[in-house]
Amino acid sequence: MAQQALSDAQTGRRVAAVGIAASALLATLNIIVGILTQSTSVVATGVEFAGDVLASTVVLIGMIVAVRPADLDHPYGHGRVETLAAFVVGLILVLGGFGICWNSLQSVGDRHPAPSSAAIVVLLVAIVLRAVMSGVKFRVGRRIRSAALVADAWNDTVDILAAGAALTAVGLAMYDSDRFLAADHYGGFAVGIIVVLTGVRVLRDASLDLIDTMPGDEMMADVRSAALNVPGVSAVDKSYARKTGFNYHIDLHIEVDPELTVAAAHVIAGQVRSQVRADVGWVADVLVHVEPARHGPLLRAVPEASLRESRPGGTQSR
Repeated sequence: MAQQALSDAQTGRRVAAVGIAASALLATLNIIVGILTQSTSVVATGVEFAGDVLASTVVLIGMIVAVRPADLDHPYGHGRVETLAAFVVGLILVLGGFGICWNSLQSVGDRHPAPSSAAIVVLLVAIVLRAVMSGVKFRVGRRIRSAALVADAWNDTVDILAAGAALTAVGLAMYDSDRFLAADHYGGFAVGIIVVLTGVRVLRDASLDLIDTMPGDEMMADVRSAALNVPGVSAVDKSYARKTGFNYHIDLHIEVDPELTVAAAHVIAGQVRSQVRADVGWVADVLVHVEPARHGPLLRAVPEASLRESRPGGTQSR
């Protein structure tokens, strides 16, 4: 499990690094072209891309720190740093969006030449590149269960919408500058609104993980099913999970034959821990609590071989 988590983190870091390079390129192109063509929408989009450089850098740092091993001060590891990175990305989006809205409205009444076709070209390039990066980040982020990378993918998705809004505004301004020149400025404002709304969504998702929101019923059903497959487990009384970076830590309360010795019950707990970690790929570790079954002795006996293996040096339940 540790090796897989490390591999997932390395993949996530590579994707985040590529995202930083792409954002830096798009920010430079859009800001320069926006200034040269006097397009508020294009400049606003470029500023949003510049914020993406910061957001993706936060994601990258979060992934680097998240894979540090557990220590005395952090017995559950450092995975929450990755979730915190997603939260910071949300804040960047919200604050950046409000800034774009404000700056766009300041120049609504200004008179200047309509944007040129160069503004259209850079926006089309941005839409294509962002579509590719968004798809890659969503796919990788969901596969490795990275809240920060998925947040970055949403960031790229909003860039597509923002560039689309800017493209519409620039097109209107070019079509009839006398009637629609202000559309370019309102397009920048629309970009800001989209950025704010996406930031709120990212903040919400990251906050749910930070306050230990349980995963879906299907995910927890997999955990309970794996535990019930262990001989000697009559029922799973309680099951909880908390997300710590890419994976989850599980708390399980299992019921066993009340007539078993402490040693025998300990063996079953250790087997449950091993079984869940083996069967459920997104589980980092399992803490198993043993309770007496409420319906008398179990029909399935604990194998004697398992008892022998559990004696000093055997499997631990935590």
